[in-house]
Amino acid sequence: MKPKQTYRGVVLRNASQASRMRAPPQPAPAATARVRVGREVAGRGGKGVTVVSGLTLDALELDELAARLKKLCGAGGTVKDGRIEIQGDHRDRLVAELCRLGFQAKRAGG
Repeated sequence: MKPKQTYRGVVLRNASQASRMRAPPQPAPAATARVRVGREVAGRGGKGVTVVSGLTLDALELDELAARLKKLCGAGGTVKDGRIEIQGDHRDRLVAELCRLGFQAKRAGG
């Protein structure tokens, strides 16, 4: 006898859940401060990280934006003290993506 097939996908109970999960982060309001994208090596044993600071997002939106930026760069990272830290030097790529998302991003440092 042939085995019975079962559905192994994800079932979302509410259609609004699906739209919330796939929606990109909302752009920052026009009155917010400028977002700075810089590079730091202090306290990391000489390893450089790209730091995005000046974002006025809540914790959940900040985590979603960090995940999107890490995926864009193909690197790891974290959110600490309201700042996004991404491993490696990805300043130009991050500034372009943040501007595309509606933030007023500027490269900081040399």
